[in-house]
Amino acid sequence: MKIIDSHCHIDRVDLDQFGGSMESMLAHAKDLSVEEFLCVCIDLEHFDDVFSLAKSHQQIYASVGVHPVEQEGKDPSVEELLALADHEKIIAIGETGLDYFHVKKDTADWQRERFRRHIAASNQSGKPMIIHTREAKADTIEIMQQEQAQAGVMHCFSEDWETAKAALDLGFYISFSGIITFKSAADLREVAKKVPANRLLVETDSPYLTPVPYRGRANSPAYTYYVAEKLAEIRGVSVDNIAQQTTQNFNDLFFSK
Repeated sequence: MKIIDSHCHIDRVDLDQFGGSMESMLAHAKDLSVEEFLCVCIDLEHFDDVFSLAKSHQQIYASVGVHPVEQEGKDPSVEELLALADHEKIIAIGETGLDYFHVKKDTADWQRERFRRHIAASNQSGKPMIIHTREAKADTIEIMQQEQAQAGVMHCFSEDWETAKAALDLGFYISFSGIITFKSAADLREVAKKVPANRLLVETDSPYLTPVPYRGRANSPAYTYYVAEKLAEIRGVSVDNIAQQTTQNFNDLFFSK
């Protein structure tokens, strides 16, 4: 059995909590059948850290992009994103999207424009997008439609079925995180039942959103296992089934072209 963590921030994980080294953390993950990782970039100031991890570890891939709430660092042009994405270990653009929880909608023109640039870079490069949306679901879907976003994933999905269906209709995948293990996430678990099997992904978003049974402690990509386990329970299938399906889906999304 092999599980892929489709969205994590390995460069930000506290390694002291997982054996003290990158190698020990990756070994811990392998013990739980988590063998590949997409380390996601959130600002260009730390892109080299993310890229270096991907270049030095066969099982780690990386993305390039600027998170919608990042305002202090460099805001890249389409051309800059394309240049940075021009490497086989950079397999995605993002994370990008809209976040009206941290930034008020009526002051977020810059955020929407950034999102459009990332969509353009994704479409031109042929590399899928990683989309973050928080309290901005309608505008997120509308911009994806307007800019004809071609491929990607709605990461750490926590919205309703209507939003999931709209993203699925655009050809996007839906990735579930440790949130589905939270007691408060009953509605989200209902959404997780409905997503077609061939559009599912699993992730940790580590070091954030630690799943049950380790909620309240440090998170690691290893804990993708518990996300897959919960998703299997929700959908009435085996963990092996979820592992096999989400691994196939990851490869279909990021390596089919």
